[in-house]
Amino acid sequence: QYELLVQAERFFQIPKNHIAFGNGTDEIIDFLVRIFCEKGDAVLTSDYAFQAYEVSAMANQVQCLKTPVKSDWKFNLNSLIEAYEKNKEKVKIIFIANPNNPTGTFLSKDELLPFLNYFKNNEDVLIVSDEAYVEFARDKNYSSLADELPHYQNLVVLRTFSKIFGMAGLRLGSMLAPAEVIDAYSRMRKPFNVSSVAQVAGIAAMKDQEFIHRTQEVTWSGIDYFYKELAAMGVPYIPSQGNFVLIETPILGKDVFAEMLKLGVILRPVDNYGLPYYLRMSVGLESENKKDIACLKIVLDKIK
Repeated sequence: QYELLVQAERFFQIPKNHIAFGNGTDEIIDFLVRIFCEKGDAVLTSDYAFQAYEVSAMANQVQCLKTPVKSDWKFNLNSLIEAYEKNKEKVKIIFIANPNNPTGTFLSKDELLPFLNYFKNNEDVLIVSDEAYVEFARDKNYSSLADELPHYQNLVVLRTFSKIFGMAGLRLGSMLAPAEVIDAYSRMRKPFNVSSVAQVAGIAAMKDQEFIHRTQEVTWSGIDYFYKELAAMGVPYIPSQGNFVLIETPILGKDVFAEMLKLGVILRPVDNYGLPYYLRMSVGLESENKKDIACLKIVLDKIK
């Protein structure tokens, strides 16, 4: 992985010994749980957070504690601190997805820095900022925590090549972290956990800034189109910093999903997140976005 690390050093603007790669960020999340938690320990996150945190915890006999979101669907950082204080003997990792999947909400650095400072120099808990959708975030108040890594010895930032680069099938995720965390992870992972094809693709992807910009433009245009059409249809949605929009459905989301599927459109039911009356709608090409909306209109009119 040396050439991949060399390119990543340029791309992320941090030293190679603070970077590691995995077979998708799912593998990295799983290894972090295995490295820093023992049976009976706990990880802490929010309701409606990326489900891989809970799945990895359960697979390793680790408890997953969750706190309610705020009224704007954002992670409630104060509630996370309160939950940690009540369970500080057990909680070893706090996962924050920023932007979050499936809600698309985000936390600004101004919101996150006091939270990070609360746990600063706390060797007993790891703060993981999962930034899988970072390239899609366009709110002026959003920024990555990667620049803060030199100031916090218990901060980890996750990135993925599955989203902006469209490499989901190749499985390539990255971790930016203190050298001690990288070393522990490197000793745990398999020596060939990332395929040679994924490595070559990852190097090419990091060199192609033009592709990133084009994908952002297509995605943001699609998101704005969704907003306009959903508002016209009276469909409630959560403003998103991802490449998707979470919409509220008048009947069970899985039933709307089934009707959309008959028309050749796949939306994402989120029952498993505790959101039975919602669906996640991803942005595609302009023609695909138009078909999504046209089919959604047909289905909703049928329901009425």
